[in-house]
Amino acid sequence: MLSKFEQVQQQWGGTSDVIDHWLMSRQQLLIDYCKLAGLPPFESSKNQLPEASQLQLFSQQLVDYISAGHFKIYDMVMARWNDTGYSPTEDISQLYVRITQTTDPLLNFADRYCDADEATTMDSFDQHLSAVGELIEQRFALEDKLIELISESLACPPGA
Repeated sequence: MLSKFEQVQQQWGGTSDVIDHWLMSRQQLLIDYCKLAGLPPFESSKNQLPEASQLQLFSQQLVDYISAGHFKIYDMVMARWNDTGYSPTEDISQLYVRITQTTDPLLNFADRYCDADEATTMDSFDQHLSAVGELIEQRFALEDKLIELISESLACPPGA
């Protein structure tokens, strides 16, 4: 996931302030996921569950990332399109629908663990975290396609 992120950042970073903001938000979410999961370079020497504060931080980052995607970034793109007279294509609309299908399962994880404390049952945590990693990877792949389409539309507005 990290190497794919770096490729996307190299390819699309700097093309638009909207895309740069999106990529920075994504980078922070990815870092926090790797820390929580104990993935390199944040490997833990012990196989232990994360602290409640780590879970709360990641859950909040996840909600913030999803919210930014649905509201702030989408609104920034729409405002830019309105300024240039561009309207979304069917491909863009379909990708957005597929991205939103990952939202509820990710928010369910955040809801389940955002108020975690020592009394929280963590029996299925590893499975839940793994599923979240897969959903994030799926969402990022869809967003990459969307970023490509958005970048093209912002670089070449109608009538240009």
